[in-house]
Amino acid sequence: MLRLLPLLYSTATLVQAHIAAWNEGMYCLNGTSGQDNQNANEAVTPLYQLSFSQWWMHHNNKCDEFPPAPGKFLQLPAGGSFTVELADNRAHTTFSYGGRYTSDWGDGKAHPEFSSKDRKDECITSPNLHTTNETEAAGTAFAISYHSNIKDVTPENLVVFSVKYHTPWKRLTTYDVPLSLPACPAGGCHCVWGWIPNHCGQSNMYMLPYKCIVTGAKSTIPLDTPASPPRWCEDDPTKCIKGAKQMIFWAQKDGNNVIVEGTQRDGHLKSPGYNQKMGFREGAQDDIFQKPRVVSSRHLQVPMMYEQ
Repeated sequence: MLRLLPLLYSTATLVQAHIAAWNEGMYCLNGTSGQDNQNANEAVTPLYQLSFSQWWMHHNNKCDEFPPAPGKFLQLPAGGSFTVELADNRAHTTFSYGGRYTSDWGDGKAHPEFSSKDRKDECITSPNLHTTNETEAAGTAFAISYHSNIKDVTPENLVVFSVKYHTPWKRLTTYDVPLSLPACPAGGCHCVWGWIPNHCGQSNMYMLPYKCIVTGAKSTIPLDTPASPPRWCEDDPTKCIKGAKQMIFWAQKDGNNVIVEGTQRDGHLKSPGYNQKMGFREGAQDDIFQKPRVVSSRHLQVPMMYEQ
């Protein structure tokens, strides 16, 4: 054990600046070496000024080429919730070393100063949550695509289904699932976790893929795809996009679906995120499904048709 500690903490020091959502269904849980790396950190690499082919599905370091073990999925209980671990290294999660290096926080340390009334208004750097406090945390989200092959997932069929305001913050973080989320195909779905920092560091983007399945599904109503790009609406709620929305793709060389200029309400340059500024409400996104309509021919009614 004594020989493990220097390796663990020297590696973790290098990646404290970044956070990923850890779960057994994630890609590159073990890293990208082909070995079971207890100190894996490839998943936390931020995405900034990359081409679409590099940032899409976190391909820049081949994370998308290392799927979870067969039979391992991020499980989404319809109408329920699921918990992931927001951490800067696999070593600081329960998926490594038996969880012995975990804490309430994503860097495995205790941080009583984060809740101190005397804490200065400074950006938190360990773990680097890109915020000064919980209230200012930018928000994170999960999206889902009903395609078993990751190569079939596109920005248009990847729909945000759950948003958590004021995250990333503590390690254990819970997301709500829409009640009407239908079951996945036999090979499962693909999900993606992401967030965009609200200042306190580089204006980068995070995107991490997962194999996922919906459990306890009772609805067969499909998602209303193609999903629409979200739109900045902090200054005017009527501009917010309703219904199924794409994830936010921003600060890259190409493939961006959001362009913002000027300053936001707090005086900083505009920074899109998974919050009210971009029309995302907190919790399960229950407005992402196709709307039912009734097709009638004289006295004959055929229910449960869906608009295409």
